[in-house]
Amino acid sequence: MKNKLLKIALFSILLGTVAPSSIAQCPMCKISAESNLKSGGTAGSGLNTGILYMLSMPYILVGTLGILWYKNRKKDSELPGA
Repeated sequence: MKNKLLKIALFSILLGTVAPSSIAQCPMCKISAESNLKSGGTAGSGLNTGILYMLSMPYILVGTLGILWYKNRKKDSELPGA
């Protein structure tokens, strides 16, 4: 129990020290994309596509692992003596 609490505390401290620097990038990206769109560029739509791509990848990976796990579990239960 103590080990679990220690891990949670360390993770919280690490998250608290790293998160402010990553949050600082959001306004800079927004300003950059807005200025590019105002000047006739298309970087804003590319930025949105990249965000959607990064958002979908964890779902695709977890879904693939779930399907593989389900198929292998199904095969194991069909074996004689299982």
